[in-house]
Amino acid sequence: MIRFAISLFLCILFTISCGEKKKDIKNENSASIEQKKETGKWKSLFNGTDLSGWNMKIVGHPLGENYGNTFRVENGILSIRYDAYGDNFDNRFGALYFNDILSNYRLKVEYRFVGETAPGAPEWGFRDSGVQFHGQPPASLKLDQAFPVSLEYNLHGGNGTDERPVGEICANGMFIEIDGEKNTSYCTPPTVKRTFHGDQWVTLEIDVKDGKITHYVNGEEILTYSNPVYDPENDIAKTLIENGDVSVKEGYISLQSNSHPIDFRKIELLKY
Repeated sequence: MIRFAISLFLCILFTISCGEKKKDIKNENSASIEQKKETGKWKSLFNGTDLSGWNMKIVGHPLGENYGNTFRVENGILSIRYDAYGDNFDNRFGALYFNDILSNYRLKVEYRFVGETAPGAPEWGFRDSGVQFHGQPPASLKLDQAFPVSLEYNLHGGNGTDERPVGEICANGMFIEIDGEKNTSYCTPPTVKRTFHGDQWVTLEIDVKDGKITHYVNGEEILTYSNPVYDPENDIAKTLIENGDVSVKEGYISLQSNSHPIDFRKIELLKY
């Protein structure tokens, strides 16, 4: 009788144990499936209502202070404006940072330039902006730091007459490789040159995967480069180097406020 009771107890215990293991495996599989769904699905980073998930930094102001309501949402559009800056832009450059750090992904952004450049802005500020990526943590920016250590898909708008191609790569505090050779230029023009005049909507894409980076505009590939590294001679970049490893494999994305009004309609991310 005692042997029977012990055998019955062990059988029940074994059954419960197997059930718990199956449950754990099922939970792990479910988590893996959800992760795959998240990885292979486009996600909107802008909800069309407010700036949830984003944070701003403007020269001379602390992180999180939206000076002059520079970054605003109106009628479902993320707008960057300077109407509260008075008659002197005074080099108050800034950017709106997405909160998450990103590594391998494809970013798609719809934008358009509108209106006039802010008074007192530099001459190059005319229809100039950019989407920065692989950027330093926004919390590490100095109070008067104009631009983060980052890569930038430069946005140029045409003046109605002259060619002013969009999509050059500007490397602030970094170097890149083009065709396998180190490139130390601050900005490098796209291989395929496209200029967009007026207030038309334009779609840019940045594809980042395993060290290879490709720029697109309206679905057309315009530039490819690879293997970004920190510039060890740059005063800020060298503080971001860990254990002697200068490679840059991840960072923050941000939208520049460079003195010319610009709108963003869609900001979407596909993780690899």
